[in-house]
Amino acid sequence: MHEGVKHLLLLGVTSEIGQEGSGGAVLAFLVKRILYMIPTLLVISVISFVLIQLPPGDYLTSYIAQLSQTGVVVDEALVAALRRQYGLDRPLYVQYFKWLTGIFQGNFGYSFEWNQPVANLIGERLALTVAVSLSSLLLAWIIALPIGILSAVRQYSIFDYVFTFIGFLGLSVPSFMLALVLMYFANRYFGISVGGLFSPEYVDAPWSWAKVVDLLQHMIIPTIIVGMSSAAGLIRTMRANLLDQLQKPYVETARAKGLKKWKLVLKYPVRVALNPFISSIGFTLPQIVSGSTITSVVLSLPTTGPLLHRALLSQDMYLAGTFVMLLACLTVVGMLLSDILLAWLDPRIRYE
Repeated sequence: MHEGVKHLLLLGVTSEIGQEGSGGAVLAFLVKRILYMIPTLLVISVISFVLIQLPPGDYLTSYIAQLSQTGVVVDEALVAALRRQYGLDRPLYVQYFKWLTGIFQGNFGYSFEWNQPVANLIGERLALTVAVSLSSLLLAWIIALPIGILSAVRQYSIFDYVFTFIGFLGLSVPSFMLALVLMYFANRYFGISVGGLFSPEYVDAPWSWAKVVDLLQHMIIPTIIVGMSSAAGLIRTMRANLLDQLQKPYVETARAKGLKKWKLVLKYPVRVALNPFISSIGFTLPQIVSGSTITSVVLSLPTTGPLLHRALLSQDMYLAGTFVMLLACLTVVGMLLSDILLAWLDPRIRYE
């Protein structure tokens, strides 16, 4: 029982980072992590830029190949002029430093395929991507947390069996297949316009209340598809972690002390079982930006996922490189946030 009491008291301490006057230690930790982020991002930028350049040829090579397939003859002098214009005739390291110095100045380069600045391209789609991804993430958490908790507390009940089956079904059915099915039923039986995030009359229209309502209507299907597929995995994770905690000695100790069942479950085991959710923030932030690419392609969503996929296929190096750097920055920041939140949520991590 001694270990159970010790664990219970440890979990019951106040959730303030930096106990016993360790505020300076917390600040030192944050500064050190931020300083580590700088060389990490530089290394990632080099690797990502080189990987994008690894396939043979470049954007002009791919473009000329597409023209040749349609029977168009491309003048070599024009190709050489375009190569000089885009800077593709320069060594790889020169192209990299030009792109990197531009980033520090707020210039992310120029998209060859779209013929406009990369910042404009990403900015147009980023807000819509964040809206769809955040709504899907919130839906997944709202569904997964209570169902995962109830499945663990009522293990092997009818409720547990039903949602275990639904969870396995959600994990096994591809998102794009679910998207096709929902698009069919939404259009046939409910008359909802499917594909894209706006009706045709609102695509190029200025923002208004009617356009916002149209956007919310079109977000229903993408939110359900992406959110349900994420919720299926989160339910299994929450159930497994909580079942493991319910077998620990500190739970038996608290129960022997007469603590009410649901107060016990929600105050201690659930708090510890949330650790995997918090630790996944480092991967959740880039997912918010990249979105579900295949689902976005099927639903014709104007989000960043299909844009990144197209940039990689066409070797549009500045656009693809900026996307990779954005995702890397979000991953590094997300890992820092998850470390801080874990220390706040679980006192055992602070003591270690």
